[in-house]
Amino acid sequence: MRLFRVRELKSTDTEALLAFEIHNREWFESHIDARDPSFYTLQGVTDHIECYLSDFAIGAWHPFVIEDFSGEIVGRANLKNINSPKNSAEVGYRIDQRVCGQGLATLALRHMIQEAQMRWELAQLVAYVYMENVGSKKVLERCEFLLERPSLNDKAGDECRFVLSI
Repeated sequence: MRLFRVRELKSTDTEALLAFEIHNREWFESHIDARDPSFYTLQGVTDHIECYLSDFAIGAWHPFVIEDFSGEIVGRANLKNINSPKNSAEVGYRIDQRVCGQGLATLALRHMIQEAQMRWELAQLVAYVYMENVGSKKVLERCEFLLERPSLNDKAGDECRFVLSI
């Protein structure tokens, strides 16, 4: 069995993160909105990491990567839009196509739930998933997120909103 670990994103992750993103670009874009093409350069990923780490420093985001036993990045996960007055945050994750189905999204989500409770003292996590993304919906349900029914005024389009009270 392969071993994996979740750790915080570091400024030294640029090349490994770029390789991960380029390798999985087509796969990700079939499930989520495409990134700007300028992202897929060393400078683009460097700027991306700097932005995430700046937001982490002010308590707005908590970025993570998932590594395999050799230290290769095989996934990403984020607590984003951390909101202290509301005690909530959004969760997001993306897993390398080569290792899908091995429980990494669940591992990352459980790690984020723990960090949300222990480090950020949050009361609620929210996830948005496209309706056709069955895999992510299963991961969220496995981690006890509940599908929130849209209101009549909701303009969510083709996304579902899942909520976890912690």
